[in-house]
Amino acid sequence: MTKESAPGKMGQPARATPRAKPATPTRPARSKTEPPPPPPKRAFAARSLASLLPAVTAPAFRRRSPASVQVFTDWADIMGPAHAAVTTPSKLSAGTLTIACAGPVAMELQHLSSTLIARINTWCGHTLVTRLRFVQDPQAGVRLTPSSRRKSLRPAPSCVVPDMEESPLRAALESLGARILQEKQKR
Repeated sequence: MTKESAPGKMGQPARATPRAKPATPTRPARSKTEPPPPPPKRAFAARSLASLLPAVTAPAFRRRSPASVQVFTDWADIMGPAHAAVTTPSKLSAGTLTIACAGPVAMELQHLSSTLIARINTWCGHTLVTRLRFVQDPQAGVRLTPSSRRKSLRPAPSCVVPDMEESPLRAALESLGARILQEKQKR
C-alpha cells in the first residue's frame, strides 16, 4: 500500500484534493414582478353547509355577535309584551345594552334594571349584559306594519262578457276585465 501523494506538513500524507462539483445550470434572474398566484382549486364535490357558513357569517358577526343578535330577535319574548311595545334594543357593546325608549318609560325601566339584566342573562344562558343604558327615542317600540291596501269607496268596476254561456272561462275573463278597469282608474 503505497501512496503516491507527496507528503504534507510534518510528514503526514497529503490530503486528496476535493472533487470539483459538476457545474449546475444557473437559474434565470427573477423578474421584479411576481406572477399572479394560481387560481384557487375548484371543488366540484358537494360541501357541507357547516364548512361554508363561517365565510358567510364572518362579516355579519364582525358587526354584531351572535349573542346580541339573539337578544335583538327575541326581545319581545325576553321583555314581555308591555315593555317590548315601548322599548327597542339598539346596541350591545362590552356588556352594556343600550335600550331606546320614550322618556317616561326610561325612569320605570331604570328602577327595574336589575330585574331586566337578570331576565336577559337568563334568556341567553350566560352573563351577557352587565349594565343597561337608556336612550330617549320617541319612535322606540313602534312596530311598523306593512301598509294595507287602500279600500276605495267607489264600487269595483264590473266587466260583463256578452255572448258567452256561464262557465269558469267567462268568470275568469270578467274578473280579468274588472281588474284591468280598476288599474286604469288608479292612474
